[in-house]
Amino acid sequence: MAADPSFFVGIVGNIISILVFTSPIGTFRRVVRNKSTEEFRWLPYVTTLLATSLWAFYGLLKPGGLLIVPVNGAGAALQAIYVVLYLAYAPRETKIKMAKVVLAVNIVFFAAVIVVGLVALHGAVRLFAVGLLCAALTVGMYAAPMAAMRTVVKTRSVEYMPFFLSFFLFLNGGIWSVYSMLVKDYFIGIPNAIGFAMGSAQLVLYMAYRNKKKAAAGALKVDEEDEEKGVVHLMGQVELSQRKASLKKGLSLPMPSSLPSPLHGFGNLIKALSATPLELHSVMHQHERVEISARDEEPNDDRHTSGHRSDT
Repeated sequence: MAADPSFFVGIVGNIISILVFTSPIGTFRRVVRNKSTEEFRWLPYVTTLLATSLWAFYGLLKPGGLLIVPVNGAGAALQAIYVVLYLAYAPRETKIKMAKVVLAVNIVFFAAVIVVGLVALHGAVRLFAVGLLCAALTVGMYAAPMAAMRTVVKTRSVEYMPFFLSFFLFLNGGIWSVYSMLVKDYFIGIPNAIGFAMGSAQLVLYMAYRNKKKAAAGALKVDEEDEEKGVVHLMGQVELSQRKASLKKGLSLPMPSSLPSPLHGFGNLIKALSATPLELHSVMHQHERVEISARDEEPNDDRHTSGHRSDT
């Protein structure tokens, strides 16, 4: 007797789902190492925790739902670990907001669904209500990474949209869509078809922006170097103009007994490299004022020189 194809597809779906649930491990290694959640989003983990918990409950209610229970039970355990780690390293304001959502959604709401499902609903009505809720939450689980997609477009970097998570969401949506057609379970099929489309969009976005980060970093470095050179040149021009003006005004004064220290020029370089936009504006204004002063002094010097010659 031939084995049911849905069983093998379900086994493959379980394997891929486990890979989906374990894919954020690398992200949370980074969070723990840096002791910061950086720009990583917390909503996908909270949403997935609720979805996997409800799917495990749905699998217990559904006849022949054995393949649904273990994978979602394992997924719920992993998501709970991720949520705890995020709460541990998130900024205080984010931590407070996230804790309220976790309490309201993953504890109170989930407990209410179980109580109502077991006490108030029965038979096909119970299965329909829980299945519909699971389908809606799975759509939310697949849609949650859209925040990360917006970040990718905004920053032109895929740093905060992990590739393996997007890739395994793509595979997961595809394989469970096939499984749903074999077992004729549309609560599983519709949300996973949407997940397949969302995963495809994330992969396209990843391919489009995966090389943008290096290019943007290189361009920024070149701009900073050019800006530093321009600032140093401008500071040098101002200092040269000041020296010219001082030289014209002080021709009759005795020469200084000591030369300026070589560290004086190094100090100007440090000033230039750390100059703020306001300081640069002041330097440019000073540069223009010194040039005007130098031009005004030239006719006076010429008249003084010609008068001195006529006297002799």
